[in-house]
Amino acid sequence: MRELVKRYFDQGLSRRGFARKLTQLGFSAAAARVMMSDLDAAENTPARSEAAASTVAQGSGGDLVVAQAKAAGVEYVFTNPGSFEVGFFDSLLDTPGMQLIMGLHEGIVISLADGYHKVSLKPGFVNLHVIAGTAQAAGQMYNASRDGSALVITAGLNDNQAWSDESILAPRPGYDQKDVNRQFTKISWDARQGEGLPLMLRRAFKTAMTAPGGPVYLAMAHYALEAKNLKAEILPAGRFLLPTRVRPEAAAVEEATKMLIEAKRPLLVAGDEVWKSGAMAELVKFSESLGLPVCLDRGSYRNFPSQHPHGVGSYSAELPWVKNGSDLIVFVGARDFGGKMVPRASEMPATARVVRLGMDTASMSRNYATDLALVGDVKLTLSDLQAAVDSRITRERRSAIADPRAGEIRAYTTASRTRLDEMIRKNSGQSPMHPDEIGAVLARTLDKDAIVVSENLTGRYDAFRFGYKEDEQMYVTNTGLGLGWGVGAATGAKLAAPNRPVALTIGDGSVMYSASGFWTQARYRIPVLNIVYNNKNYQTVRLAYYGYKGKMTASDKYVGMYLGDPDIDFVKLGESQGVKGEKAATGAELEAAVRRGLQATGDGNPYLIEVATARIGGGAESTWHEGFKLSDRRKRKV
Repeated sequence: MRELVKRYFDQGLSRRGFARKLTQLGFSAAAARVMMSDLDAAENTPARSEAAASTVAQGSGGDLVVAQAKAAGVEYVFTNPGSFEVGFFDSLLDTPGMQLIMGLHEGIVISLADGYHKVSLKPGFVNLHVIAGTAQAAGQMYNASRDGSALVITAGLNDNQAWSDESILAPRPGYDQKDVNRQFTKISWDARQGEGLPLMLRRAFKTAMTAPGGPVYLAMAHYALEAKNLKAEILPAGRFLLPTRVRPEAAAVEEATKMLIEAKRPLLVAGDEVWKSGAMAELVKFSESLGLPVCLDRGSYRNFPSQHPHGVGSYSAELPWVKNGSDLIVFVGARDFGGKMVPRASEMPATARVVRLGMDTASMSRNYATDLALVGDVKLTLSDLQAAVDSRITRERRSAIADPRAGEIRAYTTASRTRLDEMIRKNSGQSPMHPDEIGAVLARTLDKDAIVVSENLTGRYDAFRFGYKEDEQMYVTNTGLGLGWGVGAATGAKLAAPNRPVALTIGDGSVMYSASGFWTQARYRIPVLNIVYNNKNYQTVRLAYYGYKGKMTASDKYVGMYLGDPDIDFVKLGESQGVKGEKAATGAELEAAVRRGLQATGDGNPYLIEVATARIGGGAESTWHEGFKLSDRRKRKV
């Protein structure tokens, strides 16, 4: 038995092989599953001597906070500092191993932490400036809450309950600071006792990281941070950040396996829990083993390889498996449908039974019914499902099930990609450049392992090779769509993965919500390649205006959409903050610019490319804007 366990830990024996050996030794299938679960848990648990280590810190409240943050594994403190946090920053000054990264606006600070978390999957640690900074960060807190990003957001607190209730930079009379962002966090606290700050910070980390993750908020009274001669226990991360990889019920796995084998037209919907649990390889294998088409929900990642022949694109009522009546839809770590406006008809095929697997039970059956739920870690659940399929049917029967399905999927995806390639060819050679051509140039010019951070709703990414392997590109975005996320997020992503190229693709409108983030890139020499699509338009909004078919459509005048007159020079905007760049208007110019940009980032410097981008869709030719000029209405030239 000892040799068998050693082979399993050394990966010399697969899960299926290990289970077979246990069965041969006389273990039941249920007992074998329990033993494997216990072994997996043991392998992922820190040694007791390491986990038991704790220390007693002494000093100011700020000293205690910094000591506990460092023990929790914080390497970057994302912040815009203020005077009511002096106790915290005074301690941070001489603490090795924790680097301050400053943003010039609180929204940038949150998106820095969000991008860092999305790539590293570690908690992002933030400090904001009291009530005003908290309020200014709310838009990006919203984005983080939509995506379940594990952020620990702290702030100073000027206490309006200590003396005057109208103190400067304090909550308004009768309100708490934590009330500002309750809807954007898993929980928010106020802290007023210095000795208790490490404990409350541990709770914040634990809550943020417990699946499903999300931002938490801790406001710390300035007098608690500044108090001297305090003592508190400091615990290492292993003693309060508990592993949450749990397996689903064995009976549910067996029932799901039966449903998948018997289904005629099954469809998998992949969501962000696939990426977060590291389950892409398991999902690919499972799809291939039963010939299952995989579509994407609206996620922060591309949760299935973009060039895999079983990937059929985003979920849509027009997909053949939906349009022609799917009889089984399996949500693999994906949210329930219904995240946009009230639909005209059900988004779920009437003929479909619904299976859901993942940890986010709050999303399951939120709008549509569920026939079977497998509550557990997506990676482990897919592994269990694969083992159950392998044990239930022969290889010959599995091929009989999978091969016809796979043939249908490949015919569909081959035809789809042929159409996409033809569209790219048709839309190439223009100036300004069509988004199809921009995407194609970037896909072939950026490094094969680049991280592509997108805040570009009308950008095109069909030519990219997004996946999970070392030689595949990674895609990161946000689902909240609150503008101002991209520059900070790309910068945080590079901090999380310093040895991978990071490229930001961002619309001109989005840049103007977050342009001060270029300063952060230059200050800390964070070599991001920033690619700004400049079409002088809020294009996504204009398309919605056009689709309304009202007065704006009839007159070809779209209120507040045109961003020219005056034109924004994004290269100069970047250079004003220390980020060099250039402009490109054709495919050849863009490819050459990207190569120069990669040279600059390779040398350790951020770079910016402004791409003259064609507007597309309804109302694209309109440059109408409100003709108001205050200078023409003056009675005095003052």
